Amino acid sequence: MPNVSLNCIFSKITASWGISHEDSGGAPQLKGARFFSFEELKNSTNNFSDEIGSGSYGKLTNFKIVKRKKVCKGTLVDGTRVAIKRAEPGSMQGVVEFKNEIELLSRVHHRNLVSLIGFCYEQGEQMLVYEYISNGTLRENLLVRGPYLNGEKRLRIALGSARGLAYLHELTDPPIIHRDIKSTNILLDDSLSTHVAGTQMGYISTQGTLGYLDPEYYMTQQLSEKSDVYSFGVVMLELVSGRQPIEAGKYIVREVKLAIDSNDRDHYGLRSLLDPAIRDAARTAGFRRFVQLAMRCVDESAAVRPSMGEVVKEIEAMLQNEAEGTGSAGSSANEFDGAGGGARAHPYSDVEITRSSYGGDNVSDYMPYFEVKPK
Repeated sequence: MPNVSLNCIFSKITASWGISHEDSGGAPQLKGARFFSFEELKNSTNNFSDEIGSGSYGKLTNFKIVKRKKVCKGTLVDGTRVAIKRAEPGSMQGVVEFKNEIELLSRVHHRNLVSLIGFCYEQGEQMLVYEYISNGTLRENLLVRGPYLNGEKRLRIALGSARGLAYLHELTDPPIIHRDIKSTNILLDDSLSTHVAGTQMGYISTQGTLGYLDPEYYMTQQLSEKSDVYSFGVVMLELVSGRQPIEAGKYIVREVKLAIDSNDRDHYGLRSLLDPAIRDAARTAGFRRFVQLAMRCVDESAAVRPSMGEVVKEIEAMLQNEAEGTGSAGSSANEFDGAGGGARAHPYSDVEITRSSYGGDNVSDYMPYFEVKPK
C-alpha cells in the first residue's frame, strides 16, 4: 500500500525536479532521466511478465543480502527496448536516497556503461529504467559461446570494461567507485561491445561479491578505486580461464599464482587452468603480459595495483602489438609476487568456499550502484 506521507514528500521533491504527476503531455525530465508512469511500464512489460533476472541490495551480512529487485525486459511505445529494475515490497529506498541515486546515474554517460533512461515513483513503486543490452552477460558468453571468444575478442572485452571503469574513476567529478565489478555485471551487445552494469541500491556496510571482493577493503572497510581494480583483475583471470572465481572450493587468484611458471614458453604454467578456446593464444607474449597485468591488479596491497587508466593503456598496447605481430612479455614474474601473500589475511585463504556461499549466479544485477568518493 502506498505511503501517503511519503508520496506527499516525493511530490514536493519532484516539483523541484520539474516533474508534475498530472502532466499529460510529453515526458518529464530529471537531468536527462525521463519520468515514466506506472501504467507505461506495466504496459511495456506485459504486466512485468518477462523477467530476465534479479538483483540484490540492502545490508550485506556474512555475504547474504536481504533485499531484492526484479529485472524485467520491456519495449516502450517508440520501440526502445529497456530493462526495468523494480523494487519488491518492503525493499524501498527513502525518497531522498532515490532522488540522489537518479541524479547520480543521470550524470554518468559513457559508451561502455549501461545508461539510465528513466525512473518511476508511483503507486508505491520504485523502478529504474535502463537501456537493454541484448547479448547477455560476460559470464553467460564464457559458458555458452566460449569457443567464439578468441584471444583478441577477450582483449577487447577487457578493454571496453576497463575504459568504463576508468571513466568513473578519473573523468567524473567527484570520482565514482563502482564497488561490484564481476562478469555478470559486464554485458555484451550484438557486436560484443561491453557495457558495465552494477548492483545494489542503498546503504551497504561491505559491498561486493565474494570471489571478486578486494581483501584489503574487506579487512579495513576502506574503499577506494583500487577496490574496483582488484575485482577487475579477477574478471581478467575469468577471461583467461573461462572459470568462475570460485569453483570446487578453489580460488582462481590463488590457483593462477601457484601455477605460473615463467620457464614454460607455451602456456606460462597455466595449461590446466586455461579455457581450451584460447590455448593457442597463450603462446604469445601478449598473453603473458595480460596475465601479469591481472596479477598486479589482484595484488594484496592496493598501493601496488595499477590505476584503471594505466590498465587501459596497457591493454591498448597489447592490442596494438597483436595487430602488428610484435610485443614482449614486458613485466617480470616477480612484479606480482605479492598477489595472494603479504601480512594481511586474505578472506579466501584456508577456507572451503562453495558456490552457494558466494552467490555466484549467472544473471546480471543490471542496476549500477555507485559510490561517490568525496574530494
